[in-house]
Amino acid sequence: MADSFTVSAPAAVHDGRVGPATLTVVDGVVTAVDDHQTPGADVLIHPADILLPGAVDTHVHLNEPGRTQWEGFATGTRAAAAGGVTTVLDMPLNSIPPTTTPDALAAKREAAAGKLSVDLGYWGGAVPQNLGHLEELWEAGVFGFKCFTLPSGVDEFEPLDAVQLRAAMTEIAGFGGLLIVHAEDAGTIDAATSPHSTAYRDFLASRPDEAELKAIALVIDTMRETGCRVHLLHLSSARGLELVAAAKAEGLPLTVETCPHYLCLAAETIPDATPEYKCCPPIRDRGNQEALWQGLAEGLIDIVVTDHSPTTRANKYASGGDLSAAWGGVAGVQVGYTAMLDAAPAHGVGLEKVVEWMSEGPARIMGVPAKGGIAVGHDADLAVWSARPQTVDAAALKHRNPVSAWHGHTFGGTVTDVRLRGALLGQEPEPNGREIFRA
Repeated sequence: MADSFTVSAPAAVHDGRVGPATLTVVDGVVTAVDDHQTPGADVLIHPADILLPGAVDTHVHLNEPGRTQWEGFATGTRAAAAGGVTTVLDMPLNSIPPTTTPDALAAKREAAAGKLSVDLGYWGGAVPQNLGHLEELWEAGVFGFKCFTLPSGVDEFEPLDAVQLRAAMTEIAGFGGLLIVHAEDAGTIDAATSPHSTAYRDFLASRPDEAELKAIALVIDTMRETGCRVHLLHLSSARGLELVAAAKAEGLPLTVETCPHYLCLAAETIPDATPEYKCCPPIRDRGNQEALWQGLAEGLIDIVVTDHSPTTRANKYASGGDLSAAWGGVAGVQVGYTAMLDAAPAHGVGLEKVVEWMSEGPARIMGVPAKGGIAVGHDADLAVWSARPQTVDAAALKHRNPVSAWHGHTFGGTVTDVRLRGALLGQEPEPNGREIFRA
């Protein structure tokens, strides 16, 4: 007998708008969406709350196996669930081994078994050692391939130089895959000042805008030569939007993401000696932040993802807060959806746009099946946005290490009542998440 129930909301985000809706859910799948409320529904959403689809976060570092002391499948997916993220795609590094071969993917899948609170898929990596063999990993089920244009920060995941980047793009274009790129230029960063310092302004100067611009230009030129589909990761510098606009106008198959910490945090407010804010590329100034919001509004930036990249407190606070020594990464998978839902009204943005950027768009661009929105045929991955203020306490977040750039930030709302395939996830959800593979 089918397991079915109905959910009725006075306000729900679906079909690109906010309006009343009643959902019918059968065996975890949405089978009907009606544009009205049903008083006798099995689940009634409070009149002051808004029903949302679960977020699809396609940029998450879970680091297992090998660096599980940084994060792991159990802790990372519990944090995702608590923040309304019901699907994550796991990055191919900082695990050991990195996901650069079918055997490494098998090791990662074995490590994930029985630990997932949300649904999860895998990225592969493109490194010098596996060029010419990327299709094997594609056939094993990864969503695409990540590469770096400068050292990644871990020795076992090497960057691609310009020749290798062209080879990777040519190979991936041959089987219709996707390359996702961390685009910063090593030479530009090497030439910048990088003093041992706790001052955020010194760290910011060590990762100049020009490093992103030069690498983005290289990526676009190589796309033009090869026809490869490419996604630019974590755009930080709004100055790169001019290059993106030209590439998209040319018809190149380019998509772009940015992150909540670039859209909601600003360099002017970051205290010195606070490595929890360090990420690469860096959080830049308020003017840059506003230009990124404009880039989203214009469709130059396609999606918003967290780039959840945690580590241990010892790695974050190495050398007493010296920002040149600290690991670079913001732990944000539990907070990112909340931060964007909270910030959107101040930027004249409706919640339907946040859903487009953080649920519908990631699922569509990356080919995540049956995810990304409240729609017939999609999994009933749902969350409620409730106007209950909250102040983030890093120690109370679900990810493994209690370090977060969001600590102490107050938001006007809270994500509650998260459901995965119709099942309500509690504070300590059962590990009922599933592996997913591209459509």
